Amino acid sequence: MFEQGPGTPKRSTTEMITAYCDGGSRGNPGPAGYGVSIEGANGGRIGELSEFLGVKTNNFAEYSALLGALNFALTHGHKSLRVVADSELMVKQIKGQYQVKSPELRPLYDEAKRRIAKLDKFEIQHVLRNKNKRADALANEAMDSGTGKSVRAVPTPTDAVAKIPISGRPAPKAPAPAAVSGRVLRGFVKNGVVHLLEGELPENAFVQVTVESA
Repeated sequence: MFEQGPGTPKRSTTEMITAYCDGGSRGNPGPAGYGVSIEGANGGRIGELSEFLGVKTNNFAEYSALLGALNFALTHGHKSLRVVADSELMVKQIKGQYQVKSPELRPLYDEAKRRIAKLDKFEIQHVLRNKNKRADALANEAMDSGTGKSVRAVPTPTDAVAKIPISGRPAPKAPAPAAVSGRVLRGFVKNGVVHLLEGELPENAFVQVTVESA
């Protein structure tokens, strides 16, 4: 990922940018990540965000994508933001049509509303997943990277785009693989228990857990 250089001036504009947001979790909760593809007023791609979140829920990942889009707009001087997401729950919660009852989501919702209040104009729209393919691909890229899988090919944008880290926190460590009978089975550890992403362990198997670097 590349960061905007310290000498690059911020520009303030009222032109509306559009952020396509998606988040996912393999296991719910499980290894999670999000992706955001951002287009300028003329439709050209101006930024992409992609981040592995560790073991989280789908809804946590969706909100993380929204927060990433809001942070991008505020950091780069964009005063008008349109968000397109395939999470009906998140969209309706932000619009005030659904209540936020989850203790996990409430702080994310509150932070999103705080950032939205800093914008001059904000819109959010729900679409089906097939209308949000680029953000979905970026979210899966983040999950693949975080779980140690080979990163799938993501179409290269025609525009010059930098993937910009937005959290400012160290990337979560990748899940640990479990080795059995000379084979390596990848998984993650939660509350001291190894959860496999694929395959099964035979009964009475001896397992050696090795922690991979992030």
